[in-house]
Amino acid sequence: MHTKRLIYSLFFFVFLLVGCTATKTVTSRKGNLNLTAKQLIKENAKQTPSFKTLAARVKIEYAKGEASQSTTISLRMEKDKTIWMSKFGFVKVLITPERVSFYNKLDNSYFDGDYKYLSDLLGTDLDFDKVQNMLLGEALYDLNKNDFEVFTQGNEYVLKPKIQPEAFELFYILNASHFKINSQQLAQEKENRMLQIDYTSYQEVDKQTFPQHIKINAVEAFEETRLNLEFKSIALNEKLSFPYNIPSGFDEITLK
Repeated sequence: MHTKRLIYSLFFFVFLLVGCTATKTVTSRKGNLNLTAKQLIKENAKQTPSFKTLAARVKIEYAKGEASQSTTISLRMEKDKTIWMSKFGFVKVLITPERVSFYNKLDNSYFDGDYKYLSDLLGTDLDFDKVQNMLLGEALYDLNKNDFEVFTQGNEYVLKPKIQPEAFELFYILNASHFKINSQQLAQEKENRMLQIDYTSYQEVDKQTFPQHIKINAVEAFEETRLNLEFKSIALNEKLSFPYNIPSGFDEITLK
């Protein structure tokens, strides 16, 4: 696999996961469609999950052009500190606020660096908080740091910044019954770039709401990458380890 394609795949490998307690799907009911933007943001904040650690298994279906594949990975997370992923121990990913790292025993390669390449790939600054928020169904950007206009469509709210960021256009679609995000969309029309994350269903775990199915669609210069993610076996607040050690003799991947 071409290096850039490998990294692109692993980048999206990062954007998934949550999840062995009993779970149930959160159903949408007819909601309150009369909230102001500030009231809606306040209700959304109440749904932010609170936990120390999280473990899950995640089924991933990946497609780019005519190529497609599916796999299942393990996820472990220590909130605000570490995101760890493993595919049968052959491929491991470690993400911290300072570091993005992975290694692949199938081709004896590794990458260990910061967020610059991934940010360039998306065309927007990427950091640990944004990755974590995406996994948990939270807004990529702090909703309290912008003024929004709000309107409704069906049983959903649409939040649009009154002043869009200079680099891209940003929209959030929130469910009117449970106030979690149904979709968040970033677009750079001049660069033909678009990232859309749809949370098509949520599940309740320990009286908290987590994504159950996520669809990610990314367009880069008319080339489309799609991910379907299904989160299973969610366990919260168990004692976890995050084993990660790049084997000696592996070749470092240089990102260009």
